[in-house]
Amino acid sequence: MRALGPETRAPEHDRASLHDLSGAIAAVLPSLERFLRFEGTDPARSRSRWRPALDQTLPVSGIGRDAVLADLADLVVANGLRTGHPGFSGWVTTMPTDVGAAADLAQAVAVPQRWWATAGNFVDDLAMRWLIALLGFPASFAGTFSAGGSTANLIGLGAARQHAGERLGLHPSRDGNGGLVEPRVYCSTQTHHVVGRALGVLGLGRQSLRPIALDRHGTIDLDRLQAALDEDAAAGRTPVAIVACGGDVNLGRVDPIADLARIARERGIWLHVDGAYGGWGMLDDRVRARFGDPATYDSFAIDPHKWLAAPVGTGAVIVRDAELLARAFEIESGAYDRERLVPVGVDDTGSPFDEVGLGTPDFGVDFSAPARGLAVWAILREIGSRGMRERVMRHNDCARRVAELARACDELELLAEPVLSICCFRYRPSGWNDEERLDSLNEAILRGVRARGRTVTSSTRVGARFAIRPCFINPRSTLADAEALIGEVLTVGRELTIQAGSASDPASVRSGGNRPGSSGPST
Repeated sequence: MRALGPETRAPEHDRASLHDLSGAIAAVLPSLERFLRFEGTDPARSRSRWRPALDQTLPVSGIGRDAVLADLADLVVANGLRTGHPGFSGWVTTMPTDVGAAADLAQAVAVPQRWWATAGNFVDDLAMRWLIALLGFPASFAGTFSAGGSTANLIGLGAARQHAGERLGLHPSRDGNGGLVEPRVYCSTQTHHVVGRALGVLGLGRQSLRPIALDRHGTIDLDRLQAALDEDAAAGRTPVAIVACGGDVNLGRVDPIADLARIARERGIWLHVDGAYGGWGMLDDRVRARFGDPATYDSFAIDPHKWLAAPVGTGAVIVRDAELLARAFEIESGAYDRERLVPVGVDDTGSPFDEVGLGTPDFGVDFSAPARGLAVWAILREIGSRGMRERVMRHNDCARRVAELARACDELELLAEPVLSICCFRYRPSGWNDEERLDSLNEAILRGVRARGRTVTSSTRVGARFAIRPCFINPRSTLADAEALIGEVLTVGRELTIQAGSASDPASVRSGGNRPGSSGPST
């Protein structure tokens, strides 16, 4: 393929800009740099300004490159989502680091397809090998990158379905689930709902999920699990998998995975570990033992776009048996792509299009796919295993710091001891004992804290109680940001408590008051 020289012009038959990528990036870059400073009141809250400007009808002829880039810079980027702000500890999401974002751009331009023998294809495969080593899996394990944890869990459970069928002499991915009598997948009540959805997609049905109650530690009750397994075995039902929480997204607790692995081995059942959020916790030696031995897992889902801060849309699944996984997701070839099955040797004599490269589409649900591992490789090459371990430990320390401050303050109540980087607490002023009223107060505090803009966090319920729930995975967050969150909760909580005490109707706090401090410090 002939290289384009400086005198070569873009084809005039296409309306798209094809010859000035650097100019396009330069047009947007200043807006991106301003966005990353997180200055002033969050402009995205001014929806009445940017929504009408964007809500236009489809143009017939197009408005041209410069106008689109201006809209991208002034309307989209400027009103973006500030999940990378140091004070953001909401949900389980963040934004990519500088190198991760640059790798994402490089992938979009230079590696638009993960296949064929290019450097991007090689790095995609290398990144998976690095990830397997980083997390302590044997080198014999294999894996693939996916669109996220939902897909990674689907792939792991698809392999579990294949395993359960093959034990009965069946081939579910080819012939369907007909021979799997009343299939069952066992998990704790804290298992993420994407697991049930995966069972629906796989044709096993959401009703095949058998939730097991929690024990006094807030993890799956092993005795109840054994009883459920015995009951289903006696009824002739088909055990497909035991799903372990490798850090649930509600409280960050880790199931007793070593015990679950033993039970799974004794009964010949597939063990799948959902570590989409918390699997990175294995890098912190203080909690490493909770995860057991990764060599005993059959499949494992994890999200590099969470704690590793790769671009969103980067999940991964790691499996013990690569051949079984390939049978579970095998894709037949057509006449047009049969040559991909006969790769040529690794040498410099032919075109990169003569060799399919590393990896296989038989490991998941994608066929055409980006090289998602490119950003993973770039980030790990930048910070190394030590940098990732330090990040995980720092964020786990943030949760512990929140817990420490909550225990030390009479106005705060710790609702769950942190295990990983999540800590649940609430504001509880003296004399407030009505649970419904406390829930309303803390909901209002959460809205007020977000309105002030210094910190943004999320919520959950611990038991029946409304909890403020920071989850620290943001590379920009430090202990100072954890401490700032506590300060913001106390500031807003005290103001709302005073308002409620002076109101004729103390229940008025349920409306959230007048959004306290909305003119105060901002992001």
